[in-house]
Amino acid sequence: MSQALKGIRIIDMTHNQAGPACAQILGFLGADVIKLEEPTGGDVARTNMRDKPDSDSLFFLILNANKRSVTLNLKTEDGKALFRRLIAESDVLLENFGPGALDRLGLGYDSLSKLNPKLIYATIKGFGTYGPYSGYKSFEPIAQAMGGAMAVTGFPENPPTYVFPAIGDSGTGMHMAIGILAALQQRHASGKGQHVEVSMQDAVVNLIRVSLRDHQRYGHPPPRVGNQLGQTVPGTTYPCAPGGPNDYVYIFAQPQMWKPFLGAIGQPELADDPRFATPGARWEHRDVLNGIVEAWTRQRTKHQVMDILGEAGVPSGACQDTGEVLADSHLRAREMIVDVDFPTRGTYQTVGCPIKLSDSPAEITRPPLLGEHTDDVLASLLGVAPDELKRLHATGVV
Repeated sequence: MSQALKGIRIIDMTHNQAGPACAQILGFLGADVIKLEEPTGGDVARTNMRDKPDSDSLFFLILNANKRSVTLNLKTEDGKALFRRLIAESDVLLENFGPGALDRLGLGYDSLSKLNPKLIYATIKGFGTYGPYSGYKSFEPIAQAMGGAMAVTGFPENPPTYVFPAIGDSGTGMHMAIGILAALQQRHASGKGQHVEVSMQDAVVNLIRVSLRDHQRYGHPPPRVGNQLGQTVPGTTYPCAPGGPNDYVYIFAQPQMWKPFLGAIGQPELADDPRFATPGARWEHRDVLNGIVEAWTRQRTKHQVMDILGEAGVPSGACQDTGEVLADSHLRAREMIVDVDFPTRGTYQTVGCPIKLSDSPAEITRPPLLGEHTDDVLASLLGVAPDELKRLHATGVV
């Protein structure tokens, strides 16, 4: 079956995480993603946090599947000329360079859109290309700090806390993927491309909108509340057997689930206890009630608790560590954890495509070696002759 984005060509000039995550998921959906890299070293993520001296890092590998690698030196006139020819044959340019970097090379949106009016020029920046902070650089923790996420994360007695899931990096990448798809859809009607921009701060702000709502409801910044979700009890994490650092389960029993929850934990008589008769009463006596719940969970493993409550229709989830996620049979069945073989490393585990399309399933292909597809792409797409390819290699253009 044909994949959803078959026929869409993306020039991926990004590095590290936000841009590569965006390009990778579009590649999962069938786009032809050409990763454009410097001939000497390529994406800095190839060597950043390298764990094996003879292989690209796992950091690079988990973000660059379903791509082809072409090396091109944009500091040379020949390199710029080839780049412009690639742009003329492509649908999307994705970049996350520092502010103004491509403009200084004469490769900004105004220049390239004249060359290819149908081009979607997709820009990821820490703070965007306009506004008071537009000249500032950013990384994941900076975006979380400036987007408000750190201020609402953690326990009240502790400082604002960094969230390790990459809502600023990969979260920005997913927002950009939506923007690119929207621009491609509009191009069907208008025949024209456009400039799409997502900033890391903007993406984080979008993801914490509920906390912004709470500020307006209560007239002050919402306090950090740890793992407690609202005033629902049970509505937090509870320790489980055998008592390891990740032996916890999250339980969230909404009011309509109160009696099924009590039945599941073997204490239906608590339904008649006035201390727990209403959601408000349960919140008022939360220390007592949480103690009852904890006494029950401590006698069972987190997955046993999840299975018991799941059968009763009460939402709960084992707090799985990364090893448990990699081995999770449910995620394996859904092809969210997949095995990939890479030439210089062998088999490693990575994340598959979270978007499931019934008529166009995703196929995960291994990431490219640096410059692996340079000759093939330049020859087949641009018609560069073998002798010219040799000259380009000899002069350091590719």
